[in-house]
Amino acid sequence: MEQFNAFLVLLDSNLSGSWWFPALLIGTGIFFTIYLGFPQFKYFNSALKIVSGKTNNTESDGETTGFQALTTAMSGAVGTGNIGGVALAIWTGGPAAIFWMWITAIFGMTTKYVEVTLGHKYRTKLSDGSISGGPMYYIEQGLNMKWVAILFAFLMMITAIGSGNMPQINNIALVMNTEFAVPKLFTGLFLGALLWIIIIGGIKRIASVASKIIPIMGLIYFGGALIILVENYQNVIPSFNAIFAQVFTGSAAMGGFLGASFAMSLKYGVARGLYSNEAGQGSSPIAHASSKNKSIDQGVVSILEPFIDTIVVCSVTALVILSSGVWTQKFDTNFSKTDMVVLEGIYSDEKTIDGSYLYPDHINELTNYVQSIDSNVKEFSGLLEIEDGKLISNNVTVIHSRSIAEDITISNTNNINDGLFSGKVNVLNGKVTDQVSISGKSLVSSAELTAKAFSQGILGQYGGKLVAIALLLFAFSTSITWCYYGDRSTAYIFGEKGVVWYRNFYVLCFVLAAVIDTTVVWNIAYVVVALVSIPNLIAMFVLRKEMKSLSDNFQIK
Repeated sequence: MEQFNAFLVLLDSNLSGSWWFPALLIGTGIFFTIYLGFPQFKYFNSALKIVSGKTNNTESDGETTGFQALTTAMSGAVGTGNIGGVALAIWTGGPAAIFWMWITAIFGMTTKYVEVTLGHKYRTKLSDGSISGGPMYYIEQGLNMKWVAILFAFLMMITAIGSGNMPQINNIALVMNTEFAVPKLFTGLFLGALLWIIIIGGIKRIASVASKIIPIMGLIYFGGALIILVENYQNVIPSFNAIFAQVFTGSAAMGGFLGASFAMSLKYGVARGLYSNEAGQGSSPIAHASSKNKSIDQGVVSILEPFIDTIVVCSVTALVILSSGVWTQKFDTNFSKTDMVVLEGIYSDEKTIDGSYLYPDHINELTNYVQSIDSNVKEFSGLLEIEDGKLISNNVTVIHSRSIAEDITISNTNNINDGLFSGKVNVLNGKVTDQVSISGKSLVSSAELTAKAFSQGILGQYGGKLVAIALLLFAFSTSITWCYYGDRSTAYIFGEKGVVWYRNFYVLCFVLAAVIDTTVVWNIAYVVVALVSIPNLIAMFVLRKEMKSLSDNFQIK
């Protein structure tokens, strides 16, 4: 598993982790924003009127209303990215990463407008009477490149599982286990069965469920977030300052947080922004294509999607995490071997009375190390001496979750002799190779970090449970919608006969992902999201003149 994870990290470093992918993603949004005359601002009010039903310009074909199509697409976008993904961006890129999430969303509003309009225009009616649309159709018909369309559809089938499926149930199972002590496998099996019941009803049942879940989960989540923000009102303005102050320099070390470079803030801000609102990814057009609205009208409606998803929901999550201060605090947690490394020598993040680091050189070296920048830090190989669960080797430092671990306890993992471990543990290139369980204090990330933020102050333990419930609704609705994206892509390549097989495999992966390592699941998502976006972004640019004509003919409501 560790070798597979290393392979995923290598792929990601050459895709979303390299300079060209953020440039392509944001560059496409910037180009169309200028080329189409800033439609995300010009048509924003029209989008509100259309989705509210104040204007009625529908076509006869279609399976859903404009509002249902929007909420279906929103249910696909609003998921773990808004709860766990934002926390992950702050954990890796610091507060400055949120700024780049906003930038991605602002230009993503235009990107979404373009891809949804084109996806709706080139949609088709299948032999069973259902509507199917998305980038594969405008790639085939608009570009006359069937093989690229098939490639996109195949990548979307994988993305639906690797992005819209596995990270969702993985985060649900983690939080349900942490907050309610529900076994992860039980969560996977129960929700997997419920998922199957819903998806076999097709887009009409999916849209019906989505249009009800989205408002409910919004009220639950925003209600809890408002309580936290009111309680920490004095930290809200400083949180905004933290986001803007180090945008072009990276985030400085603070508390247990070791700092982040500009490159890391940009990378994870853009990556989490894309994962959150899906602009340019080509997924949302598949849901919007089912709408009865005219193509350009539904495109205008889709402008609201990145705004609500990232500018509103993600910002609320970020402010709760930053204002509560939990992103720099260490908590008791079970260590994941993927996120843990043993280093040679002793490093410290101890503070002086005035709050500055006692050993700033240690922090600088570790900051470079955790961000894969050249440093003098060396990974330990050899044997660790353990006595009654405590590490007695005095020449090493354990890093977990990108922070210096404290109060480390090593336990046996077998059922025969369960308890504190005594003896020697093998370490190779910083990684523990023996089967032992390790726990201690370190930073936490993903949905667990958001749960910690909601658990501070007046909400107490109920804050974490609120996040668990919100995540359950957010992520489960995402998994429902993404199955539709995958089965429409399957239908495009293999016909409707292949859809039932894809749904079976989708539900199987959903159940298995409940017990798979979190870091591996997220790294799968990073890779497949980048891969599927590339052909879509290129196709949009090639069809720019057609989009310009459609946009110029839109009558502002």
